[in-house]
Amino acid sequence: MAVEKQKAAKQQQDEELSEVSVEQKLVALYTLQQIDSQVDRIRIIRGELPLEVQDLEDEIVGLETRVDNLDKEGKELHDAIAGKKQAIKDSEGLIKRYEEQQQNVRNNREYDSLSKEIEFQTLEIQLSEKRIREFTESLEELGGQIKIAKERLKERSADLDIKKSELQSIIDETEKDEVNLTEKSKANEKLIEDRLLVAYKRIRKNARNGLAVVQIERDACGGCFNKIPPQHQLDIRMHKKIIVCEYCGRILVDHEIAEQYSA
Repeated sequence: MAVEKQKAAKQQQDEELSEVSVEQKLVALYTLQQIDSQVDRIRIIRGELPLEVQDLEDEIVGLETRVDNLDKEGKELHDAIAGKKQAIKDSEGLIKRYEEQQQNVRNNREYDSLSKEIEFQTLEIQLSEKRIREFTESLEELGGQIKIAKERLKERSADLDIKKSELQSIIDETEKDEVNLTEKSKANEKLIEDRLLVAYKRIRKNARNGLAVVQIERDACGGCFNKIPPQHQLDIRMHKKIIVCEYCGRILVDHEIAEQYSA
């Protein structure tokens, strides 16, 4: 039942709009364009700030992840150095034990076997010392990378605070106006039949400056600035049908329509 009522109301609205004169339709379209252009200007004031803020936030997340990974890598190197130092202590303990056992050997074969064990543990110590030097060098290099990453993170965080402050200031100044204009735009859309509204939005989306409805200025289209033939200008002034620019497709209105909007 509710759906049927909505359909009936929509049909009634369409019939009412179809009875509106072309001149009234042009005034409604021009009015909608002026409102939407004001919204565009507010968003232009914000410029690229929202994107800059988003880019900075993404960069900061990346830097924080990098610092965390570097810190983990540093901890792993510290653990590896500690492990090698313990290995050296273990090898030194074994060497001491083997040297004591050599004092009590019964033959040359046992002595040679213990000597090989001592030699092996000595090589293990040398290898561990080499690894410690390598890990220490890596740790020093890593410390430099962490320092640079943290400084970069601090700088970008400061930049983000500034950009957020700028953006918030602009939003505070313009948000109320944008909301009011957006509401006016939606209200004005209801005065325009669907077919025209769809065409308006399509043209506006494809236009670089967001202008779908433009005035004739010095016998030329106010959007693409191509000359309009005299006969077309006469048709536009007659307000008998919707005329579009044959070059850019924008809807054309004359000064009289613009004056009615101003009034």
